[in-house]
Amino acid sequence: MAPSANSEDALAKTFDSCVADTIIKIGGGMATGVLFSLFLFKRKSWPVVFGVGVGAGMGASNCQYKLNVPFMVRADQIKVMGTTANVKDSSSEIPV
Repeated sequence: MAPSANSEDALAKTFDSCVADTIIKIGGGMATGVLFSLFLFKRKSWPVVFGVGVGAGMGASNCQYKLNVPFMVRADQIKVMGTTANVKDSSSEIPV
């Protein structure tokens, strides 16, 4: 029997993916800034700093979304076990 996942483990996994995603985006922004600096802006440093800032902002935004989105069960994960004939439709009842 597999142990159930704790909420701390899920949060740690999400945070680890956020950190990895942010590092990748910062690296991509830095690489793009270096290329723009070398070929278009006569070796100025501001395109590199701008690229790092954009990468950090994108990583932080993605991390904020991942941490704030509620846990949602996707439709392909739902399994129907059988019919429920004894369930009443509560929307048709009128409260007294």
